[in-house]
Amino acid sequence: MKAAVYYENGGPEVLKYEDVPDPQCHPKGVIIAVEAIAIEGGDVLSRFGGQLVTKPHVVGYQAAGTIIEVGPEVEHLKVGQKVATLMNYGSHAALRAVAARNCWVIPDGYDVKMAAAIPVTFGTADDCLFEFGRLKKGETVLIQAGASGVGVAAIQLAKRAGAGLILATASSDERLEKLKRLGLDHGINYTQHDVAKEVRRLTDNKGADVVVDSVGGSTLQGSINSLAYRGRVSLVGNAGREPMVVDVGSLMGGNRSVSGVFLGAEIGTDRVHDNVQRLINDAAKGELEVVIDRVFPLSEAAAAHAYIESRAAVGRVVMVP
Repeated sequence: MKAAVYYENGGPEVLKYEDVPDPQCHPKGVIIAVEAIAIEGGDVLSRFGGQLVTKPHVVGYQAAGTIIEVGPEVEHLKVGQKVATLMNYGSHAALRAVAARNCWVIPDGYDVKMAAAIPVTFGTADDCLFEFGRLKKGETVLIQAGASGVGVAAIQLAKRAGAGLILATASSDERLEKLKRLGLDHGINYTQHDVAKEVRRLTDNKGADVVVDSVGGSTLQGSINSLAYRGRVSLVGNAGREPMVVDVGSLMGGNRSVSGVFLGAEIGTDRVHDNVQRLINDAAKGELEVVIDRVFPLSEAAAAHAYIESRAAVGRVVMVP
């Protein structure tokens, strides 16, 4: 099969489009013919500095397509079904072997490209807001990196839940403007403003009750400084690739908290599995919108990764074999 692979960590240029052996079906798994690959922030970070589990390595969490083989111990899936899938690696390829537990059935007629982008982004955003952020109706939410896949999902989920005020950051006014139709109330251009000061100004000095932070690094302290009394930060990534050095003491005065969030730690639970299926079904019914910024052929994986790192995208970047 064809795949985007690399032999060493580095920038987008390490990705090569080559022939590699077809994957083998596990007794408890399936093989899918990949139709869409949603590139995750974690894919970019893995390519840059993650472990090469295989060599050459096929990176990638999310892909969707049609099941072409089913392991003998799998009873709830069948050949011909379209599914969204999530695993630690292996999405950047024409075929994918995946555990049946990490498959979600795509409702008939729903766009496979859209479904491919849901498990990590919407599943993570949902956990950040509700499972760990404990968001209540009427509360204020700040979403760092609002134009990211998780950010776009979090804006919509917070709006649907009745958040009182939804704030988000991005690197340009243009990107922020595109988020308003999804439910954003106020955008903060972090290249021009101190985020915490802007949050205070927009909330009459109260602060945000819940912050979704997928950037980490120096941004994390700004998230903490933006919190209201008893505010909660859901820390879900390190897109900034910086050390996370924070003043832990700044949490105490306002009884604030930071929770680390990693969807993969609970992906095998019924809670997360059922929640992701619910989110896919809601999107298929038109209740949630998956925003796809650009679609690249898999053969141009290096260009797709470079485009993501340019921070120009709003929503997800997708590749098709």
